[in-house]
Amino acid sequence: MAYQNILVPVDGSEIALNVVKHAAELAKAFNSKITVVQVMTLDPYIAAEYLSQGQSNVMIERAREFIQGNIDAAKAQFEAAGVQVETKMLEGESIHRTIIKAVEELNIDLVVISSHGRSGFQKLLMGSVAQSLITQVNVPVFVVKQQS
Repeated sequence: MAYQNILVPVDGSEIALNVVKHAAELAKAFNSKITVVQVMTLDPYIAAEYLSQGQSNVMIERAREFIQGNIDAAKAQFEAAGVQVETKMLEGESIHRTIIKAVEELNIDLVVISSHGRSGFQKLLMGSVAQSLITQVNVPVFVVKQQS
């Protein structure tokens, strides 16, 4: 199977950037297009004006700038590896649901994502985007585990 459209979600952590080398190798092997995304989660009650009327909010704009910096860092690493990459900042109430929607809309056929390796109470409290994608998305998910 050839993977033509690879989605690489990042979150700004060093762990998330560890997927770049794996995704770049897959992209080279399959001559694939890479799309790097990060989700800005928005609470609809806090960001109601922003969501409904497109008004500006200082905190949201700061978050947007921070997220764009994360996306740009991943893009630079892909470009340094000789891989063409597109980027998208996504917005939604749930990270994994927003990524699933992007997989469908962008015709993605492989997701390459990092795992922070949380377990127990931390996993219960913070959840696992990688685990949610594995169980809910309709394409293969390549998980790069945190290196100890």
